Amino acid sequence: MRLQVARIGKPHGIRGEVTVQVLTDAPEDRFVPGSVFEVEHPGIKTLTVEGARWNKEILLLAFAEILDRNTAETIRGAKLFIETDDVEDESEGWYEHELVDLEARVGDNVIGKVTALRTGNVQDLLVVKSNDGDEVYVPFVESIVPEVNIEGGYILMTPPAGLFEINREDAAADENPGQEA
Repeated sequence: MRLQVARIGKPHGIRGEVTVQVLTDAPEDRFVPGSVFEVEHPGIKTLTVEGARWNKEILLLAFAEILDRNTAETIRGAKLFIETDDVEDESEGWYEHELVDLEARVGDNVIGKVTALRTGNVQDLLVVKSNDGDEVYVPFVESIVPEVNIEGGYILMTPPAGLFEINREDAAADENPGQEA
């Protein structure tokens, strides 16, 4: 199984190190020198870890293929994957690649599609592109997302009133400056 373990962030320093958003429970096992990752990014197929260190709560990686800050900037946003058979099917969480492209439903109504998962220290957010083209951040908590049905291709949501209207109101105000929304 192909499993996403990180997303590359901004460059750190001038020697090609990058920050990474860690998407694995075992970073100390995954990000060791010599580890090779498949990369989802144009022009790069794999990256080999040359060094890994923590700067407070941020993991910094150096790759054999990335030697300077300018090159590191070009891989910003790239996703790192591994092939593994060690994934437990009964885990209580989901990986981003499992959620992306699922329909977002409220009752029987399809209101959009999941485009990303943003992990945070306090809670995770689902990024949903609504049918109107707005990007909405939905707290990924059981009270708002009570059902994730990977096989059925959807997530069921019970959003609080106004969650999907906030972006529309802001967009309407931006299109008509000086008028109240």
